[in-house]
Amino acid sequence: MRRTPFVIAAASLALLLPGSAHADGVPVRAAGDRAPADGAHAALAGRAPAAPVLSRAGGRYERPVSLTLRAERGTTIRYTLDGTTPTRDSRLYVPGRPLRITKDTNVSAVAFRGGRAGAPVHAGYLIRTAEKPLARLVVMSDVHIGDHKNNDKKYESFFDTLASVFPEPDAILSNGDMINDNGDGRGGDHRIVSEIFRANLQRKGMDDTQVLLSNGNHDASLADIRAHYPRAWFPDSGGGYYESTVGGVRLFTVNTETYNSDPAQRAWLKKRLAELTAEPAHARTPILVQGHRPAPGTAMDGQQASNPRLTEDLSAFPQVIYFSGHSHLNINDERSVHQRDFTAVNDGSMSYVEMDHGYQAVTETGLADRFEAPTAQALFVEVYRDRTQIARVNMAADKHDIYTDGTWSANWQPPYASAGTLSGPTWTVRLKGDSPQEIKDGFSYTDARRNTTAPRFTDRRPLTLVKGDKGGRARALRIDQARDDQMVHHYRVDVEDRATGAKLLSSKVLAEYYFMPRPNSLDIPLPATKHGTRYVARVRAVDAQGNASREASLTFAG
Repeated sequence: MRRTPFVIAAASLALLLPGSAHADGVPVRAAGDRAPADGAHAALAGRAPAAPVLSRAGGRYERPVSLTLRAERGTTIRYTLDGTTPTRDSRLYVPGRPLRITKDTNVSAVAFRGGRAGAPVHAGYLIRTAEKPLARLVVMSDVHIGDHKNNDKKYESFFDTLASVFPEPDAILSNGDMINDNGDGRGGDHRIVSEIFRANLQRKGMDDTQVLLSNGNHDASLADIRAHYPRAWFPDSGGGYYESTVGGVRLFTVNTETYNSDPAQRAWLKKRLAELTAEPAHARTPILVQGHRPAPGTAMDGQQASNPRLTEDLSAFPQVIYFSGHSHLNINDERSVHQRDFTAVNDGSMSYVEMDHGYQAVTETGLADRFEAPTAQALFVEVYRDRTQIARVNMAADKHDIYTDGTWSANWQPPYASAGTLSGPTWTVRLKGDSPQEIKDGFSYTDARRNTTAPRFTDRRPLTLVKGDKGGRARALRIDQARDDQMVHHYRVDVEDRATGAKLLSSKVLAEYYFMPRPNSLDIPLPATKHGTRYVARVRAVDAQGNASREASLTFAG
């Protein structure tokens, strides 16, 4: 099977190839090569080690992966398999003992030389069997392309990552908001999207891959979409909706900009779904539907949803898997998949992701109200006869603030250390039963089956103070991140005067779960304290389902 190498920064690769030279002229050799000369030893000791090299690129494999790690002579390698940043306390990699990857896993590794840590390397591995799916689709949305300058290199990286998972996908769904039109006449930007996509399809040899588009609220007009893409990419008959077949799997594209007020579109969708599900051979076959806006009462608790009639119309068909974008809400969150009468799945976003509003994030300038991060994500969908597997993959999830020098920007450029990593475990949708109700009874991702396990702090003393360079008063409260069986969403942080109860700080701080790797600790900036006053900090870790940990506390003097 053709594979595309996992994206690693070119500088890191140059450092690690045996006999290669770094930009500073220092020769670097892999473990097992001859020892460098004394002068090289001194030079190596003066800088941080390079990132380790992984023997197998990240991507999709049809058997377990035997993975070896290499780094510079004189270093040790520490690694994690849970998406966290490796530290000196992480597992030690023993040369000659490969890691055996038998399930979907994020591998992160760091080389250490003495007290210095190098840059980490990350890769995501999807482990499958040799069973061939009926169809493989990449589902993305909200690409928001407006120029070549900020997107050409970005989408080369994105398509490299895409090909590392599906070298030749049957289809790529771009589920609305291909451009950034806000009623300001930017419909011609669709031509740029078409050029970028076609160039990368050709570059990656995806000659037989279908591209199927839906209409979003930032896509100007249907006429603009028709004018700038191949007819096969948007084969509507006038209303922005159409039916397709992808590898024998039925796909319906709906126009969520008009669905509620379009009786013809509603009648068409219900009629075709009823006809398909009435056939005994298709009674338990998944039917895919893509539409830009979420359906109310479904994924992400219905945030930013519209078209209640779409939820109503799909409710009779538990075979439907409905994919939606628009919200930009991240796909790390387990609420991004939802089942009641049908399956609804949130696509995430290819431009930047959002989190629920009402939280703060730690930035370089302190705590700030944030609900956006320059992370790009997509879904990799495999439809089998008895199940549909939906993998969540990061195109780019390196840690950056959405603001740089006070300016909003999601145009972070490659290389991305996080490209191809997993943003959560694979979701599996099964259709079991001989009637619609029996199929619904077998759903796994329902409100009634939501996770009830609370996060927990694993360190005996998870709260500590961070003081200034010369000691003195505390400038931050450090939280060693709690653990959860899914993910920690945020922390409820309260710091108050122990005697009077007056609040020094009260905030809900995001746990930065949308970056890869996740940081092991968060430093929560503290307002100025008063000398001689005693304070108490109280912190609870909360997951996406609202389950909260036991309280951790720390008393300290101002």
